[in-house]
Amino acid sequence: MLATLLSARISAGVAVAAARELFGAGYRSPAAMARASWQDRVDALGRGRYRRYDERTATMLGDAAAQLSERWHGDLRRLREAADGEPHRIADLLTGFPGIGPAGASIFLREVQETWPSVGPYVDSRVTAGARSVGLPSDREYLTGLLAEARHPASLAAALVRVSLSRRLAAEATAGAGS
Repeated sequence: MLATLLSARISAGVAVAAARELFGAGYRSPAAMARASWQDRVDALGRGRYRRYDERTATMLGDAAAQLSERWHGDLRRLREAADGEPHRIADLLTGFPGIGPAGASIFLREVQETWPSVGPYVDSRVTAGARSVGLPSDREYLTGLLAEARHPASLAAALVRVSLSRRLAAEATAGAGS
């Protein structure tokens, strides 16, 4: 759900707020999301200020929940097993969900790498861009090693993504490194 919300051209803060609203409304499982009416999903997205794409996203979330329930019996671990735990194959299967393209699949894989060790360390172009923006080496081998050594690789990857998206954060990070 969060990967779908973050995939739209909308701020991450709004996407997270919308996810919180959906969870707060009780849509914590594919079955609950599929049972929710389209209008209930639209309303929850609106409460999270996810208004620009709310109607289309409400449809995609319902369709994705139904697909997850039908094809994967409501369990993404089955998708991971079908892909033999290989990140590129997981990404290919994820892009079969409504609203999930390559960017959404990368978001999902970055976030799930601590829960699914076969995925991590996961380094994509956003992680390398973030590393570059704070003066770290941006080659995948270096970053793979850095994430492998991190206690929370998903958090480090997310931090690098945030600085890749914000000049202000990148400037603050590099200024703080000099102190």
